[in-house]
Amino acid sequence: MDEASLRADMIEGLEHQIGETLDEPVLAALQRVSRDPFVDDASTAVDETGWRGGSGGNGDRSLAPATVVRLISALDAGEGDEVLVVGAGVGYSVALLAEIAGARHVHAVDIDREAVAIARSNLSTAGYDAVLVDRRDGANGLPEYAPYDRVLLEAGVVEPPRALREQLADDGRIVYPRGTAVQTIAAIEPDPSGNASDDATDDDTAPTGFRTVETAGPARLQPMLADGEQRGVERNRTRREDAERAEQGHFARHGWEQNWIDWDDRL
Repeated sequence: MDEASLRADMIEGLEHQIGETLDEPVLAALQRVSRDPFVDDASTAVDETGWRGGSGGNGDRSLAPATVVRLISALDAGEGDEVLVVGAGVGYSVALLAEIAGARHVHAVDIDREAVAIARSNLSTAGYDAVLVDRRDGANGLPEYAPYDRVLLEAGVVEPPRALREQLADDGRIVYPRGTAVQTIAAIEPDPSGNASDDATDDDTAPTGFRTVETAGPARLQPMLADGEQRGVERNRTRREDAERAEQGHFARHGWEQNWIDWDDRL
């Protein structure tokens, strides 16, 4: 079976899985973007909530197509919209948004340097070199290109970080997996009244000044990482600094081992 037929079967299966017909921009993007550059044959199976397991390769950064479609559909981006994707992953959802909004209007960040390299390589192979992918702490967004009409957060959070909300255009939209375990995909927009949505409670609460306009799910994405939690970074500070000391040897500046002490509290 040729690629076009496989893609048509995938789209038909996705519509059946999510229980609705895909919007035209999303459908067109799925038809145009090949998944081949973004798929790791060694990846393990995807579960029903959208999580693909793995052990450090592309597999643990890939989302199930149904999850990608739910996120992109909820984002409701249009041609020419300025889009920020937080969590570049393997770059597949970024490529779909490049088809919808235009590659030069799409920006993606990831806290993991390896993920950034993979996304850049995959997007280049797929023909989307014009997309900007940068290594950043997603909690800080990408203020250089703000404001954004659409912000897609591909990591589980209770609410989007303040910086992302501040970098959103007045009539913009943020889509994110809301929750800490199994999440609900939530789309929020600024509320001119300054109040959160009336029916939102607990983990289903929009931040103050925003209202929930759409939900979908369930989904299960990795929680948003803070700096120091990405792969390859030793989280135990003592072990990390001991290793740095051993590597620096006698070139280490005097007293470095005391740097961790909060001297303000000691004086």
